[in-house]
Parts: sequence; structure tokens; C-alpha cells
Amino acid sequence: MKVFIAGLGLIGGSLSLALKDRGLADEILGMEIGRERAAEALELGLADRIVSFEEGVEEADLTVLATPVDTIPLMAVKALNRVREPQVVIDLGSTKGELCEVIEQHANRGRFVAVHPMWGTEYSGPRAAVHGAFAGRTTVICEREKCDEDALYTIEELFRALETPLIYMGAEEHDLHTAYVSHISHITSFALANTVLEKEREDRHIFDLAGGGFESTVRLAKSSSTTWVPILLQNKYNVLDVLREHIHQLQLMRRMIERDDKEGLGEMIDRANSIQRIIH
Repeated sequence: MKVFIAGLGLIGGSLSLALKDRGLADEILGMEIGRERAAEALELGLADRIVSFEEGVEEADLTVLATPVDTIPLMAVKALNRVREPQVVIDLGSTKGELCEVIEQHANRGRFVAVHPMWGTEYSGPRAAVHGAFAGRTTVICEREKCDEDALYTIEELFRALETPLIYMGAEEHDLHTAYVSHISHITSFALANTVLEKEREDRHIFDLAGGGFESTVRLAKSSSTTWVPILLQNKYNVLDVLREHIHQLQLMRRMIERDDKEGLGEMIDRANSIQRIIH
């Protein structure tokens, strides 16, 4: 199988490595913005050749869109304009609502499978790509009922070969859930990092005292704005909804601390501990 990956950063590059490691691709064509990143992707073995978007879509059996989410809808339309059976197009973005709405009425809609591997790190660019990224991590497929049977089967078999469990959702359901389990985590980390950076202007020793808890909490604050600004704006209404609840919980804790409410604080923390049932 010949695969074309548009965007050879963390997610696209890691998929390239996974396909090569598993022997699932005979040749990987790549597209990157800028000569430096393209050369880097070639040097790291993330692509066998760098090609234009049009060349990649026309040559490949499978086209993978792994660019920032605000660029994916238009790229998806351009790809679907060129593909013919049995070619398949997928994306790896973490928002699906706008994308699925844009391609809804396209004549080749059935050749598209909306995919989101639930994996990532705080790093970006070709050098962020790692081996074994997706194994054991859930992959979401959205709107499977709108995919051609053979296109869906191809992608299901591909991700099963990568040892990633599959679940199925609608686009709106997906975006709601990712706002709660992924997007709010990044917002919280960005906000906490900025809070501490503001305080550090007054107290130069604050980072000398930072321990493992602080490091793990703000780890996501190292994530790229190029990736995350489009995600937060594309999933704006779900993000605002979860932010309202998050701010409400912070305000509850603030009031309890102000009132020396030992019992209330204990109950909130004990309730929070129950997350262990979900995350082991």
C-alpha cells in the first residue's frame, strides 16, 4: 500500500513510523510546510519522498491528513475532489464537527473516514514522532455509517494491525467528549503555567521549589499554540461549556477554603479521588 501523509509532525510522523514498523506501507509519501521541516522528515525516515498535495493524493492508496485542525476541512474537500475508488482519505484531527459538516454533501463522502487516535504528547514537529505511539490507545472513528463499506473496512483493519482498540461516535458526540477528557486538560495546564509565571515575577525562587506534582500538572503547557489554538476555537462551544463547570468547581473550593470548611474540602477531594475508577 502506498500512503500519503500530509503533515509529518507528532501524529502524522508517528503514524508513518508505526506503518513502517508493522510493514503496512510499501512507500510513504509526505508533505510538509517549509523546506527545513521537509528535509527533517526525510532525514528521520518519516517519508520516502516529499511531494505536493496534489501528487500525493493522486498517487496514494491512502491519504492521511495530519495538519492543524483548521486546515483539515478544506484539505479534505480538495482530496475528495481527486480520489477515486478504491482510494481512501482519513484525517487524524481531534475535532470532527466542522470537518464532517463541510464534507457532508460531497459526492465522494464515502471515501472519507474521520479518525482520531487518542494519543499525543506535549511535543510537536517531525522530531516529536515516536515508535509504538498508538498501540493500546483507543482510536475513535466518527460517522462510520457515512463511509463506503470497503473504505471503512480498510481503515478498521489498518488500526487493528496497529493494536489500537476502536470505538465509534457521531462527530458532535466526539467533540463533546474530547472537550472534557482532553481539551480542558490543556486549558488548565496553560492557565496554571501562566499563573505561576506571573507569580514568578515577584518571587524568583518559586521554580526552585517545583516538584513532580507541578511538573506533571503543567507538562501540557509545553504544547504548541499552532496545534491548540485551532482546536480550542473549532470546538469553542463545548470548550466553553466545560470551562464553565471547571470554573464553578474552582469557585466552590475557593469558598470552602475561605470559610475553613474542612468537611466540605474533604468531601470534594474524596469525590475527586473516585476518578481512579476510570483512570487506572
